[in-house]
Amino acid sequence: MSGTVALLGWSLPAIESARKMGRSHVVVSFPEFEPYAREHDIPFVGWNFNEWSEKSNSLQLRELLDPFGVDLAIPLYEETVEWSGALNSLYRDDPRLLNRAYLFRNKAVMKRKALLAGFRVGLFEEVHTREQVRQFMERLNEANLQLPGEEDAWVHMKPFSAAGTVGHKLLRNQDQIEERVVDGDFPCLVESHLPGQEFSVEAFIHQGKIRFLNVTEYVKLGYSNFIPAGPELESKRARIRDATERLVASFGIEYGMIHPEWFLTEDDTLSFGEVACRIPGGHIFELMEKAHGFDPMQGLILCSDPSVSEETIEAFFPEEEGGTGDFAGSVMVYPRPGRIRNLEIPEELKEDPFFESHTLIPPSEHKVPEGREGFGNHYGTIFFRGDDPTRMRELLVHYQDVNFFN
Repeated sequence: MSGTVALLGWSLPAIESARKMGRSHVVVSFPEFEPYAREHDIPFVGWNFNEWSEKSNSLQLRELLDPFGVDLAIPLYEETVEWSGALNSLYRDDPRLLNRAYLFRNKAVMKRKALLAGFRVGLFEEVHTREQVRQFMERLNEANLQLPGEEDAWVHMKPFSAAGTVGHKLLRNQDQIEERVVDGDFPCLVESHLPGQEFSVEAFIHQGKIRFLNVTEYVKLGYSNFIPAGPELESKRARIRDATERLVASFGIEYGMIHPEWFLTEDDTLSFGEVACRIPGGHIFELMEKAHGFDPMQGLILCSDPSVSEETIEAFFPEEEGGTGDFAGSVMVYPRPGRIRNLEIPEELKEDPFFESHTLIPPSEHKVPEGREGFGNHYGTIFFRGDDPTRMRELLVHYQDVNFFN
């Protein structure tokens, strides 16, 4: 291999990483990005990932990529995972790569696979109606030996194939089934609430072996996280690595990177949440580069290529523990519902020695709606960097609740 890599999706940092490492690449994304790509000399193929038919499939896409010498495809976003799997199954003559891509794109199927591999998962079902959601909640109540007047068991509703928190609804009681669930939510996955601290792992894999494992500590899912994890979670690294190695083996992953999410309780019970095989959200790659001193996108490109030598892989990745000595964290800022007009950055934030930068911009006046799906769209991110994980956690907890827009 070591030919041209096709980057499926649009990400300027990913393009820049490929350029810096001197790797021949072509970007495959929606046609509206083509004018920018032409202006900046970015090799580009326009493609609609939302259409899969006899006239728009992996065979046609491969024909468009052949003039570039492509022999490897890397998904940048969730919606490109199956396209990448289809292309790589052709390049490597291995149809299981496409099957595995579908596995990563369906939360119900991946949980069944994890269950068969012996991992602890929450109770889950596929549902098609509100009544089935209600029945699922009632069965959880029964299993929890609920008494009259006690709270209902929490139920999480998730689309099968959406990334992260997109479409995620947490139902705390049966009344919310009627209030919040709409016909467009179905079919979907429902699952019980998993206890414990949630965190993610970013495992870079080559020849079926984990070559670098990062642990990202979630302070609040969808809002804030930092890298490397604090000492409490890092002390469980051996257990986390063992579970991730078993996940890699049971899912048959040989190359690339996976991004599983786990839950760890105080009594050291580890539960599987879900897993993705694309660039993680929450600015995790940016934080990893600051905390560990290497470019994760370049690591992903190297680990996705079966022809890269053992010596190249070993020379690229640093030691897993220690890093640069700094903790890197971020808070994604979501405006509160209501009309917003102004951006206010507290002086105490600007003066804090851990504050690094932000991407917040003054808004045009508009109304932020109630009842947004998932967490809604974040309006920017605040980045922190420092040498004390306790202080980092305190800052993230504080600023995830600050109202920057009014």
